[in-house]
Amino acid sequence: MKKITESSSDYNELDQMSVLDLLKNINQEDEKVSASVGLQIPKIKELVELIIYKINNGGRLFYIGAGTSGRLGVVDASECPPTFGVDHDVIIALIAGGDNAIRKAVEFAEDDYKLGWKNLTSYSVNSKDIVIGIAASGTTPYVVGALDMCQKEGVSTACIVCNNNSPLASFSDIPIEVIVGPEFVTGSTRMKSGTAQKLILNMISTSVMIKLGRVKGNKMIDMQLANNKLVERGITMLVNELSIDIEKAKSLLLKFGSVRNVIENYDE
Repeated sequence: MKKITESSSDYNELDQMSVLDLLKNINQEDEKVSASVGLQIPKIKELVELIIYKINNGGRLFYIGAGTSGRLGVVDASECPPTFGVDHDVIIALIAGGDNAIRKAVEFAEDDYKLGWKNLTSYSVNSKDIVIGIAASGTTPYVVGALDMCQKEGVSTACIVCNNNSPLASFSDIPIEVIVGPEFVTGSTRMKSGTAQKLILNMISTSVMIKLGRVKGNKMIDMQLANNKLVERGITMLVNELSIDIEKAKSLLLKFGSVRNVIENYDE
């Protein structure tokens, strides 16, 4: 298959450019990403609706990837519990090479075709769940092999890729193929491809959590009170929602532990 992600950059002699020109040209390329993601909204909608159905029926969402793609999945999954108050086992991210690969590349981990499925089976993945493979190239063996086995075992699959007609897409019930074109630095898919994947992951998890009732109006009423900033945010929400003073809001928040619990149990 022809890999757009490996196509030569539209820019030459990067090492001869001024810093200003480098920044302007990178920014110019980044501006193309949002439009490319926008073209995939119908597919993203289909995927979000399936995830909502799965979670509402006792299933889980898995992200699986390698390198930058795997790290993006880890970031998105890890931010859902503190942001939306969901359990850590609702959205699970797997990365080739395990947790060590979040900070440092683990050599050849992504080239093992059977390892991704092995990692998924350690979580007893099943037909209630859905697995999203994240790989800019759409060819990463760790991810492709995982989705191949998922389909054979009746597990719903999707992918986020940046090439057309990739092996990963062929094993996806819902393939999201966001084509952002050649990277500014040839083959450096942590750039536009990574940005596109991050935008789509934001759209997926945020939309899912909103439709699961984890947001009221435009506020994160189930966020975990993990630091002073979040406590202050919760107090502000309660002051505005219940028309009470700051001290009462703080007292109620510390008593009930979340904005939702205060709203549901508040008695004037």
